[in-house]
Amino acid sequence: MPKMADALSIEVAYALPQKQELVQLSLASGSTVQQAIEASGLVQKHPEIDLTKNKIGVFGKLAKLDTVLRNRDRVEIYRPLIADPKEVRRKRADEGKAMKKGGGRLEG
Repeated sequence: MPKMADALSIEVAYALPQKQELVQLSLASGSTVQQAIEASGLVQKHPEIDLTKNKIGVFGKLAKLDTVLRNRDRVEIYRPLIADPKEVRRKRADEGKAMKKGGGRLEG
């Protein structure tokens, strides 16, 4: 266990559709994102997590596995997106245009 003066209080989060997993850790000063994730046990608990594919962040900002953590950081493991948000918006906009064309016009 690290000395209190050299210890970092870190939280590792992994959000599932049904719930969010949060793990509180005490790590040595100079620990990295990857060390925090490994110490959390979340990779073993959730085999779908692949650190070569899943994006990782610290407080919502993308981070690399070798990023050195600061006290009270929250490491976040992101799940892959099911749909590309840009593509969904584009499709929704196209559908809106199609519905407006010729709508409500009376011939007489």
